[in-house]
Amino acid sequence: MTNEDYRLQVEVQTQYLAEESDADSARYVFGYKIQISNISKITVKLLRRHWYISNANGDQEEVEGEGVVGEQPTLAPGESFEYSSGCVLATPFGSMRGAYLMKAEDGTEFTAEIPEFFLIGPRTLH
Repeated sequence: MTNEDYRLQVEVQTQYLAEESDADSARYVFGYKIQISNISKITVKLLRRHWYISNANGDQEEVEGEGVVGEQPTLAPGESFEYSSGCVLATPFGSMRGAYLMKAEDGTEFTAEIPEFFLIGPRTLH
């Protein structure tokens, strides 16, 4: 099998959490919901996550660790896993990108890239 045989679809929805944010303190809170779908023909397990979180000032934070929200889901072909998480930025605009380290049932480890998505607070885009 090749890396083309191990494929995930990652869908992201973001939300600005005004009730948890405080512009006077430069605290902008965002939630995001991610759905990971196994579109390959082999069962896979999510081992680790690796995120790059950037704010509008160009500051970047790197976050990595085991699994997602305390879980390491195993997905059979056609199965999906959905989770919610969040982050705090010092600006009302930013972005995230990253990757999941996955392991296929045949023992092959591969990386599933998560394309950049944007975190947009109130009155930041015209």
